[in-house]
Amino acid sequence: MQPTRAKETYNDQIVRLFLLAAAVWGIVGMSIGVYAAAELAWPALNFDIPWLTFSRIRANHTFGVIFAFGGSALIGTCYYVVQRTAHTRLAFTALANVTFWGWQLGCILAMSTMPFGITQSKEYAEPEWFVDIAVAAVWVSFGVVFFGTLAKRRIRHIYVANWYYGAFIIAVGLLHIVNNIALPVSIGKSYQVYSGTVDALVQWWYGHNAVAFFLTAGFLGMMYYFVPRQAQQPLWSYRFSIVNFWALISIYMWAGPHHLMFTALPDWVQSVGMAFSLVLLMPSWGSAANGLLTFNGSWHRLRSDPAAKFMVLSLVFYAASTFEGSLMAVKTVNALSHYTDWTIAHVHSGSLGWVAMITIGSLYAMAPRALGRPAMHSHKGMELHFWLHTAGTLLYVISMWIAGVTEGLMWRATHPDGSLVYPFIDSLIAIKPLYVVRWFGGVLILTGMVVMAWNLWHTAADARARLINPIPVPIPEPEPHQVPAPLPAQG
Repeated sequence: MQPTRAKETYNDQIVRLFLLAAAVWGIVGMSIGVYAAAELAWPALNFDIPWLTFSRIRANHTFGVIFAFGGSALIGTCYYVVQRTAHTRLAFTALANVTFWGWQLGCILAMSTMPFGITQSKEYAEPEWFVDIAVAAVWVSFGVVFFGTLAKRRIRHIYVANWYYGAFIIAVGLLHIVNNIALPVSIGKSYQVYSGTVDALVQWWYGHNAVAFFLTAGFLGMMYYFVPRQAQQPLWSYRFSIVNFWALISIYMWAGPHHLMFTALPDWVQSVGMAFSLVLLMPSWGSAANGLLTFNGSWHRLRSDPAAKFMVLSLVFYAASTFEGSLMAVKTVNALSHYTDWTIAHVHSGSLGWVAMITIGSLYAMAPRALGRPAMHSHKGMELHFWLHTAGTLLYVISMWIAGVTEGLMWRATHPDGSLVYPFIDSLIAIKPLYVVRWFGGVLILTGMVVMAWNLWHTAADARARLINPIPVPIPEPEPHQVPAPLPAQG
């Protein structure tokens, strides 16, 4: 008689820790953003305190939302998805725990040093060298856990969500290390090995591809798992998802120079960035279409499922913001939009519309299963969150679109003799009411995040009573000749 194998269960303890961290960091990062927006409308709110000025706290807002909130959500959902699509328990449990505590420590170190001027002053890469080294070590550990889990998978097929997660892990690690090569001269100061135009090019190779792989590829991995589950039917086209994957990762790496239009960068490099940005529209819209068409036959779920609403609207914003990004990369359009609040509108259309909404929808879909509950604590709370976030995002983006176009037109208006029609201060006066609208939109979004945190806290009541011990979710046995499917049978 053969021995009976003990029932193996998923490790959802680490998933729940990242779920909690994402909820907390979402409130922290967006609170800082709301305060920064208030300072633009009412500058006296900095109280003449250096570490409270907009230029200092703005970096804390972007880091807190992108890396602390978004990073925690990405790593948590990655650990959740890879176990269920590989039909195996997460590899290296102790190392997985290190990735949680290490990531939180890195975020705290970055956000507690940047307001006091301990910063490299590089977009999305502000933390100094000692934080960069700690983050790199955590990221490598994250990769070891993820690929170690794939290596011991119990089914041959690797589902497409894991392709995106894998590309996200490899590319972000490469970008982080190359862009942050520096020579430390003290504990709080270092100098980049790059200089001048080369430094700018490397920075925006990193900056744009942080958007490409951290804020796009990672969240597409999230989308390709949770959208079919929430639609309760298979992915519209699995082959199309693979085509989009290879197209996306092949093209995105070359689009960074569009951030440096009309600068000292050679003109041919700017043109290369523009060309690849236009081509990039195809795989971006391909993924958005694949996600939306997955809901064919399930559109009725939008009436009763707030998580599905978040996911569908996130895909609409993804399609819109990627079209807008390609449009803004065209030199003639860029001449109007660059350095204006139109860029801010575009960034937040993608971050609040695409990234935040697919994250929130995925967290609402994942949380009850990870916490051993049949559903979220409050369905009405989820509905309220959806409308708060949607209204806030639209107010924010539309106000900044108007402000950006206003700025661009006023700055380029000239008299026949070439002198400017408007002094710079006139453009600030013209857009100040729109800054107030943006601040109010941020307040609505932050209120929605508080509602989500309250809902998650009550949903986790049973798990807290069990001291967050792993809930025994059995791992299903793979079928002998399992065909590629978007989801496993359970979980």
